Amino acid sequence: MRPPTTIVNYVYDQLREEIVSGRYQPGTRLNESMIAREMNISRIPVREALVRLREHGLVMKHDRRGMFVTELTQEDIQRINSVRIILEAEAIKLCQANMTKKLAAKLTSLLDKMEQWESGTEIDAADMDIEFHRTIWSIAGNPYLYNTLDSLSTSLFAHAALQHVNVETTKWRLNHHRSLLDVVLGKSELSPEEAVLHHLKVYYDEPEKFSSLSGSDLSFEGTKLEEA
Repeated sequence: MRPPTTIVNYVYDQLREEIVSGRYQPGTRLNESMIAREMNISRIPVREALVRLREHGLVMKHDRRGMFVTELTQEDIQRINSVRIILEAEAIKLCQANMTKKLAAKLTSLLDKMEQWESGTEIDAADMDIEFHRTIWSIAGNPYLYNTLDSLSTSLFAHAALQHVNVETTKWRLNHHRSLLDVVLGKSELSPEEAVLHHLKVYYDEPEKFSSLSGSDLSFEGTKLEEA
């Protein structure tokens, strides 16, 4: 028997809040039985809530060990980004080919919303950020490309959101997407590969380290987060 959706939603919201608030730190194992006992419910809604949290990148599953709050090493981040550069550049090229006035207006509206963000949790900001990128991937029109980028990037966005940075840093992150949109709309001389690499260098050290772009002319220095 599947548990009522309202119970699963309640468990999901509770666990999400406890992860975002820092009660469950990155790398913490989320014991299904213990959580069920604490909430005085069965394990089934807890299991379904954990699956949903995993889909949103807040939880990672380790084989034979269980569910853990998302934690990525520096090398994990670089390896993910090295693949993301190539795939997201392809998504931008396809997005350019499929662009219409209506889709351009949608992307611009999303970006305006991001740039007007003033307060909220890092997770809320990350949701806005990934929605912008997902819209580009969706416009590309290849569901396999979309799903691959989504599975790669969800944990990356969640990991960044769980670092508990201040509001100003979060706003700064959201305000570094205009140049990416300019490339998508054909208003920039940067290539898609240059645009994605430049965008990632804003946040990350050597995002191209494990790709063929490492050491190439595209590997120019961006303005990293800690330098802002």
